[in-house]
Amino acid sequence: MSETVDMKAAGPTIPFARMNGLGNEIIVADMRGSKARISPEAARALAEDAATRFDQIMAIHDPRLHGTDAYIRILNRDGSEAGACGNGTRCVVQALAAETGRQSFTFETLAGILSAHEREDGLVSVDMGPPRFGWQDIPLAEEFRDTRAIELQIGPIDAPVLHSPSVASMGNPHAIFWVKADVWSYDLDRFGPILENHPIFPERANISIAQVTSAESLTLRTWERGAGLTGACGSAACAAAVSAARTRRTGRKVAVTVPAGGELLIEWREDDHVIMTGPATWMWSGRLDPQTGAYIRDAEGKTSLPEESREPA
Repeated sequence: MSETVDMKAAGPTIPFARMNGLGNEIIVADMRGSKARISPEAARALAEDAATRFDQIMAIHDPRLHGTDAYIRILNRDGSEAGACGNGTRCVVQALAAETGRQSFTFETLAGILSAHEREDGLVSVDMGPPRFGWQDIPLAEEFRDTRAIELQIGPIDAPVLHSPSVASMGNPHAIFWVKADVWSYDLDRFGPILENHPIFPERANISIAQVTSAESLTLRTWERGAGLTGACGSAACAAAVSAARTRRTGRKVAVTVPAGGELLIEWREDDHVIMTGPATWMWSGRLDPQTGAYIRDAEGKTSLPEESREPA
């Protein structure tokens, strides 16, 4: 869709912001006060436009549960729903903090309740909750007693290119393949879609290649379920960090370097909660039709989603 689209011909519109979560391209859509939902068709249209191409849409809806600030519905590029998106959650926090002046928020998501806090240095910490390692919780299609390494490989049987991934859920399923060579040595754009849709993953999976670089650091590339190759994936960084600690490759606090070139700080606390800390960047804002994906950009200079700009839909 073009940003010069005639919005008079479109339906009721909602404010949105184009943001970036350390390489994750994010659209934060303000659905508060509206009964509308962003359609899969609108998501796909926005994903196909170079200006609005995204990894996830974070749609902020009015809260459904007492004690929460909003319900966040998460859409992938293909229009499917995701359970969690850590990098997108940081973008939501930054947008709402700029609007309200608050620093702490609690959100309901498909994956459960998430709390997040904007720090004084501008970084945002998200409590991603506890990881899940049970085969039925990830979920897997068959029982594996030990999910630190499951029987899955790609390539020749006697010389697999990737094999024996750790699997975990951070609100969505993840498989982490451990490699000793540079993560860029692997053709993830070819292997990713095959592994994402492998029968062992009944709900598909996020596929990551991880290289441990020290006891406190690792490098990660991820093929995201429903989105493809991304510059960063927060929940994958969390899954890789806890799996690295669980397999004694690292300690419980690591810096995860992502393809976009930055670092996410992941801490697996003793209370089993995983805390992810990193930046979020506001790029530009506009209004969009949640049914079609037609949009128009705001004038430059806006840095929040002002309440008075919303229209009921």
